[in-house]
Amino acid sequence: MRRAWWKEAAVYQIYPRSFCDSNGDGIGDLNGILQKLDYLQELGADVLWLNPVYDSPNVDNGYDIRNYRAILSEFGTMEDFDRLLSEVHRRGMRLVMDLVVNHTSDQHPWFISSRSGRNSPYRDYYIWKDPSPGGGPPNNWGGCFGGPAWSYDAGSGQYYLHLFTPEQPDLNWENPAVREEVYDMMDFWFQKGIDGFRMDVISMISKGGYADGPLRPDGLYGDYTGQCANGPRVHEFLKEMNRRVLSRYDCMTVGENSAVTPELACRYAGFDEGELNMVFHFELVDVDGGETRRWEREHSWKLTDIKRVLTRWQTILDGRAWNTLFWGNHDQPRPVSRFGDDSTEENRVRSAKMLALCLYLMQGTPYIYQGEELGMTNTRFTGIAEINDVQTRNAYWERTERLGVSHEDMMRVVNYISREHARTPMQWTDGANAGFTVGKPWIALNPNYPKINAQRQLGDPDSVYHFYRKLLSVRKKSDTLLYGHYQLLLPDSEEVYTYTRTLGGEQILVVCNFTGKEAAYSLPGGWAGAELLLSNYGNPCSGTALRPFEAFALRHSG
Repeated sequence: MRRAWWKEAAVYQIYPRSFCDSNGDGIGDLNGILQKLDYLQELGADVLWLNPVYDSPNVDNGYDIRNYRAILSEFGTMEDFDRLLSEVHRRGMRLVMDLVVNHTSDQHPWFISSRSGRNSPYRDYYIWKDPSPGGGPPNNWGGCFGGPAWSYDAGSGQYYLHLFTPEQPDLNWENPAVREEVYDMMDFWFQKGIDGFRMDVISMISKGGYADGPLRPDGLYGDYTGQCANGPRVHEFLKEMNRRVLSRYDCMTVGENSAVTPELACRYAGFDEGELNMVFHFELVDVDGGETRRWEREHSWKLTDIKRVLTRWQTILDGRAWNTLFWGNHDQPRPVSRFGDDSTEENRVRSAKMLALCLYLMQGTPYIYQGEELGMTNTRFTGIAEINDVQTRNAYWERTERLGVSHEDMMRVVNYISREHARTPMQWTDGANAGFTVGKPWIALNPNYPKINAQRQLGDPDSVYHFYRKLLSVRKKSDTLLYGHYQLLLPDSEEVYTYTRTLGGEQILVVCNFTGKEAAYSLPGGWAGAELLLSNYGNPCSGTALRPFEAFALRHSG
């Protein structure tokens, strides 16, 4: 398999608003990130991915961009960004930006001009349609965050498309001028020296059928993925982007791809396709309905479903494309609260380590979201007034007011699945405001920060943080873990996830107990006495049962 730096790297995702505040205004910023670079380097992060830091009105926390070539003043200045980039590179790390080009802010100059009249030279930068014959929207698509996906502009008598909030109008990628603007902007950042892009909802840039009338029965949420994801020209557009911009740089690209399958991933990120390096898929975080049934009252998952998803992606992509490995991100709740057990301190620590060992020793690039290396947990919300996230707020009001879901039932769902959990501030110390800020935090802290924080874990060699350090070090030193083939063992077990990685004459066995109780298990023949690479208990099981949340990796050669 062809080697590449982005295949061997570990990526650390930073949500700047919640990472570290350097000036006391309660909002994380670029200089705050700069202060923590040594921490990230010590952890073993090779690449830093920044969620959007561009100028924005912040309707959707930076994913509504007003100026692609300016830094939001709350985060600092372009000079601050340049200094951060220089210091990242000085430490031998790389920096990846978020690319948000499915839509802009409605305050972007392009859209301001576009809605000024049908004769505007920027009118065709966005998707405008006449009303339906009945006088309503062109079709009944619903937005991702609730409500209709079309907003009426009385001045021109047309509707514009927005798959997210009305303040996030979708760009018209059918217009070559739009694509030229995007490519030029990307080149601007590459010329500054950045090392790649994570591409927000990139599989939605080619829309299909948006003028063809009603597409589905009316409901709370429109099935936009069926017509707007993986559209008819998306691969054409991405190949053009690669040819015009990406191929000119030694960069890393990862696409956020809705409704993507392993087979489709091999088109988007196939080694010889000339599009992207990797894609994020959402099958893993949908094993409990977290994507397709996010706001329903009941959520549960089975280990066999997790195995099925991961095994499909590991086997189908092997030799054809490259995997991304992640349990969580800024749009997901905390993994240890979702797939592990945060009910006791002992279970939290062990299950956080187990989850990391299980996933990050597979083939692919690990993505660690800020705080996962500490085992940060979900917080608890008592009312919707505590929530800033537009997706969660819209879902709460629609389901309580239109469907009659009770406040108590809806808050149970929010406390399980809301993406607001990932956005509480990073927990650095047990001091005031967890060391995140000396001011008032923009969002409430998780009250467990006196026990779960970086300062405490840095001094504890048995902490989740130090386990992550060891795990990333072990991974980077092993070609078998980087490039070896995956084979699932015990596919029907609902307690134990075990697999092998094999390359040449070397094999590595990974064993994980996903339960908080003992699980029956005996090592396969030939593995007794094998070299221990890593264990969350310090030593692997030696009998016929795994201890609660036990996880280890063994290696043998020949």
